[in-house]
Amino acid sequence: MIKTKKHIAILVLVSLFLCLSMVARQKKINESVSIHTLENNQETELAKSINRGKEIYTDFCMQCHLPNGQGTPKVFPPLAGSDWLTNNREKSIHSVKYGLNGPIKVNGLPYNSAMSPMGLEDEEIADVMNYIMNSWNNTQKQMVTPKEVATIKK
Repeated sequence: MIKTKKHIAILVLVSLFLCLSMVARQKKINESVSIHTLENNQETELAKSINRGKEIYTDFCMQCHLPNGQGTPKVFPPLAGSDWLTNNREKSIHSVKYGLNGPIKVNGLPYNSAMSPMGLEDEEIADVMNYIMNSWNNTQKQMVTPKEVATIKK
C-alpha cells in the first residue's frame, strides 16, 4: 500500500511539472505580443487592433524591419525596444502615415534611410502602431486611435 501511495505521489508531481511546463511555454509564446483580454476572454479593443495590426505589419513593414522587429543594422532601424518609437509618438505615427526621410537616432545608433508612405488608412495606421508598440518588449500606456492618427498632419 505504501508503494501505491508513493506511485500516486510521483504521478501527481510529474503531472504538476508537466502542467507548469506547458503554462511556462504558453507564457513564452505570448510574450512576443502583449494581448490584453477581459476575464471572460472577450478581446478588448486594443487586442483587436493589435491582431489587425499584426497582419498589416506582415504585409507592409516586415520586409524592412523583419519579423522580430530588429530591423536591418545601419539601414532600417529596429522597432523592437526602440527608444525613438516610444519617445516620439507623434513622429512615429507621422512616419507611418507620410514616410520618413533624413537622419534619426535609434537606441543610440544613427540611421539615415528613407521610408516611403505605405498608403494606409488612419485605422490601419492605428492598428499597426498598436501592434508595434505592444510587441518585442515595447509597451504603451495609451492606445493609438484612428482619431489620433487623423490629427497628424503633413
